[in-house]
Amino acid sequence: MKALRSLAIIAATLTLWVMVSNTAVHAQDREVPYWATLRFDEVNMRKGPSQDFPIDWVYKRKGMPVQVVRLREGWRLVQDPDGAQGWIASSQLSPKLGAMIVGDGVANIRDQASGAATVLWKAQPGVVGELLRCRDSFCEIDIEGKSGWVLATRIWGAGET
Repeated sequence: MKALRSLAIIAATLTLWVMVSNTAVHAQDREVPYWATLRFDEVNMRKGPSQDFPIDWVYKRKGMPVQVVRLREGWRLVQDPDGAQGWIASSQLSPKLGAMIVGDGVANIRDQASGAATVLWKAQPGVVGELLRCRDSFCEIDIEGKSGWVLATRIWGAGET
């Protein structure tokens, strides 16, 4: 009886693992272009779509948004906020949306989606957070557990792809 119960638990765990793995992989099989984020603290961008190609750049910014512009057999041609393009294995990307502060000077993070709203804090260019939603030319972002609204023009990772 215990062996049968253990077998059932193992089968349920394996089924759940396969479902989660397939969801992450299939989330990357969308129509391009689309937004994604770097899944890990260190992600290699290569010159071509395989491990046989040399590493062109190593990103060290988990959650940094990239724009996926092309798909090829488990690899994604991405563009970063600086306009550089290269290939990243799809397993290194997350479908979770992110935002990076861009532009000159600090960006005001407000308590509402309005230029007249109270400034909660300011974020330097290069700060990365989770993109929650956008409306009225503002986007709500979460940076290390604090959320607020920033002008959409001050972030990379939202808008028309």
